Amino acid sequence: MKKTILITGSSGLIGSEVCLHFSKLGLEIHGIDNNQRAVFFGQQGDTRWNQERLSKAISTFHHHEIDIRDREGIFALIKELRPNAIVHTAAQPSHDRAAAIPFDDFDTNAVGTLNLLEACRQYCPESPFVHMSTNKVYGDAPNQISLKEKETRWDFDDPVYENGIPETFSIDQSKHSLFGASKVAADVMVQEYGRYFDMPTCALRGGCLTGPNHTGVELHGFLSYLVKCNLEGKEYKIFGYKGKQVRDNIHSYDVATFMENFITNPRSAEVYNIGGGKENSCSILEAFSITESFTNRSQKYTYEETNRIGDHICYYSDLRKMKTHYPNWSITKSLTNTIKEIVEAWEQRKNKR
Repeated sequence: MKKTILITGSSGLIGSEVCLHFSKLGLEIHGIDNNQRAVFFGQQGDTRWNQERLSKAISTFHHHEIDIRDREGIFALIKELRPNAIVHTAAQPSHDRAAAIPFDDFDTNAVGTLNLLEACRQYCPESPFVHMSTNKVYGDAPNQISLKEKETRWDFDDPVYENGIPETFSIDQSKHSLFGASKVAADVMVQEYGRYFDMPTCALRGGCLTGPNHTGVELHGFLSYLVKCNLEGKEYKIFGYKGKQVRDNIHSYDVATFMENFITNPRSAEVYNIGGGKENSCSILEAFSITESFTNRSQKYTYEETNRIGDHICYYSDLRKMKTHYPNWSITKSLTNTIKEIVEAWEQRKNKR
């Protein structure tokens, strides 16, 4: 029988990339997605187009219209499929939106993850379980690191963090946002199922996950939304830190290939900081400049002095643990090429309207 993989959030950026990647490896693809992103963010967050794209592109794609909060539905599906691997990307993904919908946020991020873990423990405990966590589990603790201000960005001024934030960095005693707190709960539960029940699990603490198939909105999807604003002549709002706040950006394809490496050679209760690293990091001002080089449009923006609650001033991932455990994996998509792909994708969508 053909091997199967179950992917939650299959219509989202990472989920859809994982569907396409593993279909090319010959696996039968089962996707869970109920377009909850459109509920969280309105019509601009709708991902049905991605679901349709997958249905056309993958002959072995099976869509399941299930909410991960539906415990009975999740248990029934996993009992029936007993998939060879599970990739969990479904989430309420917004740092800001969570405060307005705390129960939806926690039930989706924490309880939904628990539903999946327990179903897997009961019906396919040997199957690798990959969870898409977030760097927000560290809260605003990275802001306590000594920083230096440069012309267009902030950077770490402590040699300990020359390569970025490692997995050993504390997730405690800091302000996370409610989103960060619900993701901490999920992250720790993924580790605990691996450690307590000896299941092959890992939590991937993502930096800025991006790519051409991202449906970026103001509250989530930094680069995609920034490019969209540039192309449509809309103002991009910067919240504090002079627009010099730094993020590391990783293309969804490179996330999918790391997941392949883990699923092929799984470990138990692992945590990895997965982002673009220092080389693929940029500030908002630097992202404006790179985008403008492809669009020939000046970026309109407004500046608000007050920063977002719990926001990182500077964050990029230390990738050394990932590369040590999986030396065959590396980042293949540069920041510049990634932004170029995003520009081209938004232009294509605009032309199809």
